[in-house]
Amino acid sequence: MIETEIQTQTIVENGIADPLARDSEISLLDSVILLLEHKHFILKFVLVSAVLATIIAFLLPVSYESQVVLLPPAQNSSIGAALMGQLGSMGALGSLASLAGGSLGIKNPADMYVSLLKSRTVEDAVIRDFDLEQEYHEKRLSDTRKYLERQTTITSGAKDGLIRLSVEDHNPKRAAELANGYVEEFRKLSASLAITEAARRRLFFGEQLEQAKEKLTAAEDAMSQTEKSTGVLEIGSQARALIESAAGLHAQVAAKEVQIESMRSFAADDNPELLLAKQELAALKAQLAQIAESGKDSGSDINLSKGRVTEEGMEYVRRFRELKYQEAVYELLAKEYEVAKLDEAREGAIVQVVDPAEVPDKKASPHRTLIVMGATIFSLFLATFWVWLRRSFALASELPENRDRLRTIRELWKSHPKEA
Repeated sequence: MIETEIQTQTIVENGIADPLARDSEISLLDSVILLLEHKHFILKFVLVSAVLATIIAFLLPVSYESQVVLLPPAQNSSIGAALMGQLGSMGALGSLASLAGGSLGIKNPADMYVSLLKSRTVEDAVIRDFDLEQEYHEKRLSDTRKYLERQTTITSGAKDGLIRLSVEDHNPKRAAELANGYVEEFRKLSASLAITEAARRRLFFGEQLEQAKEKLTAAEDAMSQTEKSTGVLEIGSQARALIESAAGLHAQVAAKEVQIESMRSFAADDNPELLLAKQELAALKAQLAQIAESGKDSGSDINLSKGRVTEEGMEYVRRFRELKYQEAVYELLAKEYEVAKLDEAREGAIVQVVDPAEVPDKKASPHRTLIVMGATIFSLFLATFWVWLRRSFALASELPENRDRLRTIRELWKSHPKEA
């Protein structure tokens, strides 16, 4: 240390001000010697910091965390798939089911349930049930809601698909009650919403079934009026089969067109599902055209030109064709509506509780050991940096040019600003 001071004095006397020359004089051993010279200051600083960190760590309020694990319902429909496989040739039912499950379904159901659990309706209900405005000492509901959101963590597992809801509170019993309260309020909310795929399909096909019922009734009334005015005409078995086949295909085409129109509201033009639906529509139209062509070739045109049938007969055929079409649509919708009801009954509760929240027996925070260790390490680095900073400042202030600069800085600091 004495040798270092002699070298520093020599540098100052000779007017050597090269920064690289001064830095090279401070070696690793010089740094160790410098720290040992100020070891008492460093130890005192670290000790005081550790004591203060310990006091603060024990003054911080203890928080407990309680967690509930939920299993959201699967979005696939096993009963619907089984019945669809048994229906075989009922293609329109398949296209309508694809419409309800594809366009109304969601890509990630767990994210939807997480958002519902975080909804303002659920949060406000929890606040009211547990009188959290008074517990959190907040005057406004919005502030209480923000405080509750800070204490609550809701995540969905990417691998297992489970939803984990954790609530922190200073009271371990209330932490468990709040976590379970979230689930109860969510169930109350979901009871009034069609969340699952089956519920969405049931609502969709229920509305479509009512409309189809009205159209079928109108078609039956029109057919009855036509029979009264023209009498019952005898239609050949081949023509009747063609009309019934065409009516079924018309129902499939109508369902597929509705499906494509609905998919365009959320899918891009190059979406694979949309492209597949367009291909299926083209195939159905081609099949319908093929049936019409085969009817013409066999002399039993499903359109029955006016050259073969009287005007009254044409009206009868039109009414008969419309009636068969409406019957096919109504039958398909009724079957799919029953499938959706079975699926909804099978799903039962919207979410299932895998692990209910229990009263925690271990605090979640503060982590006193980590706080004390972190504060001790940080204070050690801070004290070391302060010693090095003072040493560097002392060496710099011994140079003549730096002394002049420091004197100028002091004078400028003490001087008052001139009035404009």
